[in-house]
Amino acid sequence: QLQLVESGGGLVQPGGSLRLSCAASGFTLDSYAIGWFRQAPGKEREGVSCISSSGGSTNYADSVKGRFTISRDNAKNTVYLQMNSLKPEDTAVYYCAAFRGILFRLCVFPLEQADFGSWGQGTQVTVSS
Repeated sequence: QLQLVESGGGLVQPGGSLRLSCAASGFTLDSYAIGWFRQAPGKEREGVSCISSSGGSTNYADSVKGRFTISRDNAKNTVYLQMNSLKPEDTAVYYCAAFRGILFRLCVFPLEQADFGSWGQGTQVTVSS
């Protein structure tokens, strides 16, 4: 069964950086596009970034463009989210999930949660001084 596990969250000061990892177990990740989502307290879950199965196509929410970079290493079965210039409003639980939607919706923003499955358990990111 497809399982994704996020890691790399933590407490960081504004302007700092973190790199999140999304690792797959029990299968190879290279057949799947992967999306990163986040959910802040009291808010809806929102898509943050998405990467195609080959890594050749990426997309981002406007709120993180220029600050976050998604990448993947299929040899390590892992997708990464490098987050720079973090702001307090980036505080949220971050999740990764595998795309299972219709191809023409691949990595189209806003990402639809219904297009994704095999959600990880999430990793907390807190940006605070």
